[in-house]
Amino acid sequence: MSDYESDGSAFSLGDSPVRPKAKPAAVRKAPAKKTGSKQTIDDVFADYATDSGNTSASARREKVEDIYKKKTPLEHILLRPDTYIGSVEPIDADMWVMDMSTKRMAYRKLTYTPGLYKIVDEILVNAADNKVRDPTMRKIEVTINKETGEISVLNDGKGIPVEIHKEEKVYVPEMIFGHLLTSSNYNDDQKKITGGRNGYGAKLCNIFSTEFTVETADSSEKKKYKQLFTDNMKTINKPSITKYNNKSEYTKISFKPDFAKFNMTHLDDDTVALITRRVYDLAGTIPGIRVLLNGEVIPIRNFKSYVELYLLPPVNSEEPGGIKSQDIVYKRFNDRWEVAFAVSEGQFNQVSFVNNINTVRGGTHVNYIADQIVKNFIATNKKNKVNIKPHQVKNNIWLFVNSHITNPAFDSQTKETLTLRVSAFGSKCEITDDFMKGVAKSDLKDMVEMMVRRREERDLKKTDGSRTSRITGIDKLDDANMAGTAKSKECTLILTEGDSAKALAVAGLGVQGRDKFGIFTLRGKPLNVRDASARQIGDNQEFTNIKRIMGLKHGAKYSSADQLRYGHILIMADQDVDGSHIKGLLLNMFDSMYPGLLEVNGFMQQFITPVVRATNNRNKKLIHNFYTEAEYKKWFESEPNAAKNWTIKYYKGLGTSKEADAREYFKKLDFHRKTFAPAQSEDRRLLDMAFNKKKADDRKEWLASYQPGEWIDNNQTSVSVQEFINKELVLFSIDDNSRSIPSVVDGLKPGQRKILWTSLVNNIKSEIKVVALQGKVTEKAAYHHGDQSLVATIVNMAQDYVGSNNINLLVPEGSFGTRLLGGKDAASARYISTFLSAITRSIFHKNDDALLENLTDDGKVVEPRWYVPVIPMVLVNGADGIGTGWSTSIPNYNPTDIINNIRRLMRGEEPETMVPWYRGFRGMIERVSSDRFRTLGTIEKISDDQLHISELPIRVWTDTYKALLNTWMTSDKGPAIIKDFRYNSSTLTADIVLKLTPDQMQKAEAEGFDKRFKLSSTIATSNMVCFDREGRLRKYGSAEEIISDFYSLRLRYYQLRKEKLAEQLGRELQRADNRARFVLEIIQKKLAINNRKRADIIKDLRDRDYTPIPKEVKVRVAGDLDSEEAADRAASEDSSDYDYLLSMPIWNLTLEKVQKLLQEKGDIQLKLEQLLAKTPTDIWNEDLDIVEKQWNDMVAEYEQRLLDDEEDRRNQEGSKGKGKARARARKTTVTTATTAIAGAKRKAATAVKTEDNGAGPSQPAAKRAKSISSVSKTAARRQASTNGTTNDASEMDIKPSVISLGSDLEDSDDDSKNLILKRVVARPKLGAGRQTTLSDMFSSRKATVAPPESSRATTSAASTSRTSPAPTATPAAAAPKKRVLKRSKIIDSDDEDNEVFKNGSDESDDEPISPIKPRARAPRGRASANKPVYVNISEDDDDNDDASDNFDDDDDDDFEMD
Repeated sequence: MSDYESDGSAFSLGDSPVRPKAKPAAVRKAPAKKTGSKQTIDDVFADYATDSGNTSASARREKVEDIYKKKTPLEHILLRPDTYIGSVEPIDADMWVMDMSTKRMAYRKLTYTPGLYKIVDEILVNAADNKVRDPTMRKIEVTINKETGEISVLNDGKGIPVEIHKEEKVYVPEMIFGHLLTSSNYNDDQKKITGGRNGYGAKLCNIFSTEFTVETADSSEKKKYKQLFTDNMKTINKPSITKYNNKSEYTKISFKPDFAKFNMTHLDDDTVALITRRVYDLAGTIPGIRVLLNGEVIPIRNFKSYVELYLLPPVNSEEPGGIKSQDIVYKRFNDRWEVAFAVSEGQFNQVSFVNNINTVRGGTHVNYIADQIVKNFIATNKKNKVNIKPHQVKNNIWLFVNSHITNPAFDSQTKETLTLRVSAFGSKCEITDDFMKGVAKSDLKDMVEMMVRRREERDLKKTDGSRTSRITGIDKLDDANMAGTAKSKECTLILTEGDSAKALAVAGLGVQGRDKFGIFTLRGKPLNVRDASARQIGDNQEFTNIKRIMGLKHGAKYSSADQLRYGHILIMADQDVDGSHIKGLLLNMFDSMYPGLLEVNGFMQQFITPVVRATNNRNKKLIHNFYTEAEYKKWFESEPNAAKNWTIKYYKGLGTSKEADAREYFKKLDFHRKTFAPAQSEDRRLLDMAFNKKKADDRKEWLASYQPGEWIDNNQTSVSVQEFINKELVLFSIDDNSRSIPSVVDGLKPGQRKILWTSLVNNIKSEIKVVALQGKVTEKAAYHHGDQSLVATIVNMAQDYVGSNNINLLVPEGSFGTRLLGGKDAASARYISTFLSAITRSIFHKNDDALLENLTDDGKVVEPRWYVPVIPMVLVNGADGIGTGWSTSIPNYNPTDIINNIRRLMRGEEPETMVPWYRGFRGMIERVSSDRFRTLGTIEKISDDQLHISELPIRVWTDTYKALLNTWMTSDKGPAIIKDFRYNSSTLTADIVLKLTPDQMQKAEAEGFDKRFKLSSTIATSNMVCFDREGRLRKYGSAEEIISDFYSLRLRYYQLRKEKLAEQLGRELQRADNRARFVLEIIQKKLAINNRKRADIIKDLRDRDYTPIPKEVKVRVAGDLDSEEAADRAASEDSSDYDYLLSMPIWNLTLEKVQKLLQEKGDIQLKLEQLLAKTPTDIWNEDLDIVEKQWNDMVAEYEQRLLDDEEDRRNQEGSKGKGKARARARKTTVTTATTAIAGAKRKAATAVKTEDNGAGPSQPAAKRAKSISSVSKTAARRQASTNGTTNDASEMDIKPSVISLGSDLEDSDDDSKNLILKRVVARPKLGAGRQTTLSDMFSSRKATVAPPESSRATTSAASTSRTSPAPTATPAAAAPKKRVLKRSKIIDSDDEDNEVFKNGSDESDDEPISPIKPRARAPRGRASANKPVYVNISEDDDDNDDASDNFDDDDDDDFEMD
């Protein structure tokens, strides 16, 4: 029999153990070790486990038996306890213990024996494991007797079976607690979440105890079992088995540790405190039980309340003010995971549990949670542009994890660290967004930023300067000769704004010398260091260079400039608002980084130069220099004949000054150099207010308190920082807002207004390169900012893709950007062209121009303060911008909705609530709150594994979304959510097919397609800020409020327009009446003018009550030199107020001309009567009708482009034999309103009335033909491409194609005849192959053009011939001979009669009209290919002489005559 068989310990791996025969004694000893012939694996193990001993010669003389020994497992545990329970020596450590006086966990230094702590923990974990086996368990009771040293643990769960194990031949309780390597957890196929695993556990507690008692009740067997083990489990007493009739079961373990083996004598306070904490651990980690300690219930309800023991202030704290409690973020993710988060102080802390085992050192479960929090936190804070490292986040996290993991694996039997891989946990815990929101609200961000700042500040010290006499490696630096020497305090560093300012400084230093003056050129504006990160500051080359040049050290506190290379800084910037901003940024830089230097008198200085210089025309030595525009304007208004007697020169920048000016400035350096007074507390407060990003509300109040007309008195030698901020820097902030925030009146920012004004004034109706238009705006409108900024604004005004403009005021000719990249893919300005849209002049009506208040800039009249459009354009195209203290965000709205609301206000009704709307957008926009809307893309399931995306949310650009799709296909940042995708999107529409696996589709449907694939975006209307009519910033609560505010102003301007037009017509009527009477009286001999003196004739005219009408001259504008000179010339000319009569030509005395003059008078009288009969709302309604019609045409044309784009893709898919049904479904998604518009336009193409010259004002024929063709051309092209051939002429009933020439013959003089295109459209039969369009007629070259009629009587035959039916248009028809038409002008001194064209054109030279050709346009898909040619040779009516007369309703079909 083997050793293991003899000792009854069930360790034999051979035969089954046999218990020795029972002896009469009640106490039996564990059997002694015997030697048998049978060798077990343990014998082999013992050979390797015993010490190898010394192999020296002396050792070899010892007996082998003394060297190599074999121990039983029990002996080995007692001999080497650290392998099983850890150290048995008392150690000092900082640990969390329960402080019963404060009822809180306390982290303190204590002395304890890890081995003793471990054996107690094994019994506690066993009790906790029983809760997993028996969910009905409700209680764990722990008793600690310090006097006797006894510890007992009782649980009321299911007891241990009281029966003999059939294989081991012992009672089960004895086998579990008295025999090593026995366990119920050896079956790894079972997924268990208990703490026991290796079969040691409670046996170790038995081995290291002098007494160990197990007591259990088995209700099924109705037995109660109690057994005592003594002498370190060497003595196993006979169990006591009694009857047990209760239904409840329990298990109780009581033991007295063998203190001698732990080098202890008793249970000390530290050990009790540590055990007490473990009891509290059980109360917090085991749900649904009561835990009692020494008879008292522990008041812990759940894991969250357990976490509070660590983080809440102590109970009954006597500290004044108490201790601030930490914010706790807690969530129970599922039955197996509970996580709590708090902020630590610079070191990662964790309290974690695996199956109720306290993993003191954490492990893979803690890293699993911590890594997710760190990753999400960094991703959330990327927008702050702070370079955060993962360890910087983790070091500030305190994590609490209570987990239940399947079959856990630990680093050792002490179970301090979990080593099981995450994939084997048996469950998942994915940190959710709501948990991360709680993390974001904590102090973690501040703590991380503090750590980042400390690290970056260390990096900043690497760029510190030093006081040396020589510096190298800094471009743009001209160092002073004495800088860094003993006289460095006397040196001044001049910081110049750009190279031109440096040239001025170099020229000026020819006077002062270079010994004490250095120059450093700034590249643009300095960094606002107040809110910048240390990394941003360190990476800023300008700041780093200034540190080195000045010899500044990071973090140093300066009370003087003695330690620096320069004693003064002189800022030499332009004397405009941007120059003031540069000065403010430099003051802010030193206030933020080196505040002590601002307190040094004379350290910070500024160099001032004139903004305006006035030189007396008589005495050139008499010069006035003005250093602010406000100062100049006040002088100009008070100086009589200022523009006449003085030469005015504007100095917009330092580059305007000449070298002679520079030398003059530096000769008077004491005047031009102004010192900033030492900074006071109020100065610092104002600097913080001006440059702190968090002080936006304070800046609003600051701007509101500004009083215009104030300026700094430059006669003083010192300026306070407070005065500089309140009188000079404030001008930049005001200008910054005006550049960034639009006016509610016209919806334009100044840059946009300058572009529009230049385009309207120059009547840009034909293509002009964007770069050329930019030059015109810079020259004519005095644009003072960057060229690229202006080009970008022009491009923006012409963009028409989805999400840009609803009404683009300029036409895009070329690549102006698409929805692929949100306009960023626009071509270079030298490649693309633009011109005014046809609708622009209808919105910004020319009859309002005379009512506008034009501004002056640099002595020139420039754009108006604002336009007064027919509809509020700020709502049509929206606006976004960020200024100083203010920002704005206004979405686009439907012009139709806006027009309807205006008409409701006209009727006295309240406007209806509007929803944002974007032209061409086919998704959905829905209201989610009073000031928030959600835009949704369009996605549909087209098969079990495919989804089709046909629209993206507003301003989600197609290529950006495509890049997002690529990330979703990979699992680098998480599980892939799509398998693949097919991308068929164009520049106009989105077309993406997603392919998903069944699992991916299931998750997508559960989450929702919109959320899963990020097909929603938010539009807010809570920040709709505009400048109101008075120029004040105002926040509007809704779009309807904007309409109401606009309505009252616009209605008043319609009244002013009516009065202005009536005044003009009255003058014209008076003038026409006088001219007709003048001619009649001469004919009737009542008035003689032949051979008489001019003065006598004028006297007769006065006596006969002829109205004197002075010649109109340019209005004198204050500050506008051109207008002043024009007015002076008019005053000096030899003219009279009767030149309008005396300059009439002699042929006005003919009968025909008299009749024409009388007719002219009658026409003006009729116009005046019609105007006076109209109310302002009548005039407004007429304008709205025009705008609405043109808008509908724009929408129809754009929708047609979208349909053509989809048709092209459908044809492509059809050629591949798939996708036809989906393409047809997409085509039907066009909105009802736009479909109706397009349908009405197509219907109009088949029912066009012939133009009637005598029917009053009407749309020119060419215009109507074009607007029709834009809709019909695609249908014709589609039909042709489908059939592949042209229909036979016999299948169509085509009316004659007639192009006749008309003439306005109201009088007999030889006025030039304008050609009028008579529009005739083919009307197909029902069921005909396709509709014949004007494109067919022009392409067949069969249209005949007749010459102008000079006499209808003599050319009747010819006219009949010319108006005969034209042959059917066929491709084989021969093209007619090209003809060249000439435009001629009749020489006539009459101011009214010398115009051939009455549409505002000034063209008067005879020039041939070349054959009409279309403008070259960038292709827009199929919609722009093969466009028909239309000839616009119509005469514009006198009443329609605005700019829109020369445009067609559909701007895609405008053509010009070369």
